Amino acid sequence: MHDKISDSCNFIFLFFFLPACFASIKQPDFAGQFYPAQREELSALVGSFLEKAGPKPIPGEVFMLISPHAGYGYSGQTAAFGYKLLKNKPYKTVIILGTSHHKLFNGAAIYGQGAFATSLGQVSIDEDFAKSIVGKDPEVFLDESAFSGEHSVEVELPFLQKVLTGFKIVPVVVGDCSLDTCRKIARLFKEAIGERKDVLVVVSTDLYHGYDFEEAARIDAFTLDLIRKMDYERLYYAFRDEKAQACGRFAVVAALNLAKERGCKRAEILNKTNSAIVTARAVKGEWTVGYAGCAIVNPEGESMLNIQQRNKLLKIARDSIETYLKTGKKLQITEIDPVLNQKMGSFVTLNKHGDLRGCIGSLAASQPLYLTVRDMAVEAAADDPRFPALNEPELKEIEIEISVLSPLEKVASADNIELGKHGVLVRRGLQSGVFLPQVAAETGWSKDEFLNNLCAHKAGLPADAWKDKDTELYIFNAEVFK
Repeated sequence: MHDKISDSCNFIFLFFFLPACFASIKQPDFAGQFYPAQREELSALVGSFLEKAGPKPIPGEVFMLISPHAGYGYSGQTAAFGYKLLKNKPYKTVIILGTSHHKLFNGAAIYGQGAFATSLGQVSIDEDFAKSIVGKDPEVFLDESAFSGEHSVEVELPFLQKVLTGFKIVPVVVGDCSLDTCRKIARLFKEAIGERKDVLVVVSTDLYHGYDFEEAARIDAFTLDLIRKMDYERLYYAFRDEKAQACGRFAVVAALNLAKERGCKRAEILNKTNSAIVTARAVKGEWTVGYAGCAIVNPEGESMLNIQQRNKLLKIARDSIETYLKTGKKLQITEIDPVLNQKMGSFVTLNKHGDLRGCIGSLAASQPLYLTVRDMAVEAAADDPRFPALNEPELKEIEIEISVLSPLEKVASADNIELGKHGVLVRRGLQSGVFLPQVAAETGWSKDEFLNNLCAHKAGLPADAWKDKDTELYIFNAEVFK
């Protein structure tokens, strides 16, 4: 009899306990509609989008993505341009700022506990982060009902699940907002993020909605220009006047305010298109929706040089070239600035009307930086074998760019190289070659193309020599100014 009572109590306990646990799991509303319901099919589709995406290299770590949220057949490929930049990055918290398509409210609603599920599995809510936001302003509040039947957060999750591991999310749906409310949202998230570098913000929005594909191109270009400039105030009023369009308009405004408050400088447009282009139905009167993927990087870490030191080095480079062209001798200078007296490598690049006119550098930190710049400037002007020596009348047409280099770091494989961030030295035996970090951004090469060209055209090695265990790879950072 005692055992029967005990079993009955356990049954009653489980009956009441299990539904409470399951209730905190937000089940997908749009699997089988916006994206495949079958796990294998969804994984393969997102994987194919990522494989085809070719975003230009972005120097620095991504802090924020602006990503579309239509059905994957329409906007999936554009979304992949942003998510590919996140592959295997160590983000621990991802804030997803979606928009409310159905429920009317003011401010921002947060889903504060449990997890979200997709065909690829569950993603837990960062409950501690959510708690740090809620309760500080009445316009930022908990409301799970705002996420019911809402796709803007859900469709971003499978991409995140394919490129990141070990992360939690903070789902947010933004309703109607005044500009002041957008600023409040930005301030609360800025305070919650603090000095953390492992937080990513994803803003989920499509752009133009209407029946004119020509108007779509025009309005989206205007909208993206303001996003690129991070001019969130002008963008807010353009949204109100319908000169700019985005269904997640107030999420975008709040997010750009947040990025700007953190010191971010500009947004990069990675890819843009619209449904008329994707479906090849650019027909007047056909419903058209615009899509774009954008990235905003964290502000750069503390620079090696301040503005005065940069200007001093640029003057030394120009004066050195002028002195050599007039006298054939090196400029005789001394410098007391302790930073400029540090031994650092440097490259000096000369451009004339946007075209390369000479580039010589030294990776070796064998003398004070200011003397390295002096010597490399003269060599770039007079000794680059690819160009005739610079003449004195040309100097006034020359733009000087200086790259100050961090010490070389040997890496085990190309997996350690981040395009746009790292310069690379390849060496095998007596043959070597180097590319500065900015080469990747200027050419748009993939990592394989970058390394193939480095080996073949700079080091005189077979194009795939970087894959050989006998080939040494070194990386470095460069602070570039002109």
